[in-house]
Amino acid sequence: MFFEFEADFVEALRCIPMQVRLKLDTCGIKLKLQDWSHFNQAERQMLVEKPCLTPAEIIDYREQLNQVLIQQTGKPGTDLAVDENPPWMDAATVPESVSAKAQELGVTITLGQWASLQPLQRFALIKLSRSSHENKNFIPALQEFKVIE
Repeated sequence: MFFEFEADFVEALRCIPMQVRLKLDTCGIKLKLQDWSHFNQAERQMLVEKPCLTPAEIIDYREQLNQVLIQQTGKPGTDLAVDENPPWMDAATVPESVSAKAQELGVTITLGQWASLQPLQRFALIKLSRSSHENKNFIPALQEFKVIE
C-alpha cells in the first residue's frame, strides 16, 4: 500500500516509501536514501513486498536487507534501536510530535481520529511530524487519512 502523498516518487521507488520505512524501524536497520539509491528496481520492490510482521519475518527481512546492502554498498546496515512499544501501535495516545505539528498548522487531531487510523497511517504522521523530516506532506497525509477536509 502506497499513500497518495507519495505518488510523485513511488512509481519508480526513487525514495523510501513509508511502508518500507516502517519495516526498517521494525527490523532495526537505519537505511539512508543514498544507500537506497544503490538498489536496483527488483531489490526495492522486494523490500516493499516482503512481509515484516512476525518475529521470523522480521529476522528474515533484516537478513535480506543486509544482504542487499552488502552487495550494493559493501557494508551492512546501521543498527537502529527497536521500540518494543512503538507509538504508532498506541491508538490511545496522540504523540506529542504529531499534536505539536498539527497545532503549528492550525489543525487538531482528536484521540478518536488517531484511534481510527491504521498503524501505518499513524507511523506516517509520526515520521512526517518530526522536525528532522521534510514536513510538506503532513497536511496532504491528514487529508488523505480523512482527519481533515
